[in-house]
Amino acid sequence: MTDGFDDAEQGGGESVFTVLVAAAANLGIALAKVVAGLISGSSAMLSEAAHSFADTVTELMLLTALKRGAKPADEDHPLGHGGERYVWALLAAVATFVGGAVFSLYDGIHTLIAGEDLGDPLVSYIVLAVAFLLEGFSLRTAVKQARGEAARYKAPVGTYLKHTPDTAVKAVVMEDSAALAGLLLAAGGLLGGQLTGSGVWDGVASLCIGALLLWVAWVLGRSNAALLVGRPLPRSVRAEIRTLLLGIEHVESVLELTTLVQGPREALVAAKVDFRDASTAAQIEWACEDAARRLQERFPAVRRVYLDPTPGFAQRREAGLEPW
Repeated sequence: MTDGFDDAEQGGGESVFTVLVAAAANLGIALAKVVAGLISGSSAMLSEAAHSFADTVTELMLLTALKRGAKPADEDHPLGHGGERYVWALLAAVATFVGGAVFSLYDGIHTLIAGEDLGDPLVSYIVLAVAFLLEGFSLRTAVKQARGEAARYKAPVGTYLKHTPDTAVKAVVMEDSAALAGLLLAAGGLLGGQLTGSGVWDGVASLCIGALLLWVAWVLGRSNAALLVGRPLPRSVRAEIRTLLLGIEHVESVLELTTLVQGPREALVAAKVDFRDASTAAQIEWACEDAARRLQERFPAVRRVYLDPTPGFAQRREAGLEPW
């Protein structure tokens, strides 16, 4: 991505709407799949029901993440609550793993070992068709948001989804894509069982759905874990920040630059800066104010700027101090 932290105030409401659409679709689909699975006796359909219930729980956690992460900074949380988004998003990934993948794998193995009695698959086909339309609409909403933000950042959609700190839209896109693939797998298992009279096809489809959910949970979990541990701004953004700081009057060099993503539209910049030796204390103070203003104008997501006036390498050698 080029500068994925422009237009910082945009997209928050879009993410909430995207998650709400996905949650409503998944809850209705889950209930319909349970009924269809019980009527048809299909393990793949029941696995899909578990998949949709897990997705519903995931969306509720993402909504919690969006709400709690948007709380302003206070005395007890001076850096804000942005990181709380990733705690809840990580729990959502765990819910996908436990609620969807584990059940699907168990049900698939159980079906292969014990077999199953195949009932009338007609209801299941109808539910799968309706679910495909609803999941497709939910995915379309998420992809539309992703494309819009990727266009603002002048990055391909795939690159945006890989690097964006907005894990809500990323989770919805991945989960809805996996849901569509899971529906096709469930339909294949039903059709295979109908044509051959064997429940093996249904069991294999359930295992494939479980494997798919494992992958989704792994990708989302790893992404949120990286943001919880601490991820810097993109390399190109860091380079532009360094150049901007060097363009400030009285700045000689930027000795050390640290950036930290604190939320989808919230970042921190801290730097050790060598100011000109002839600069007065007042000039250094105003230079720091000018630098913070320019950074926040260029990157609205940069909410906090901390500049530390620091002796340069030559001065440190003269004073007998070790470099960083």
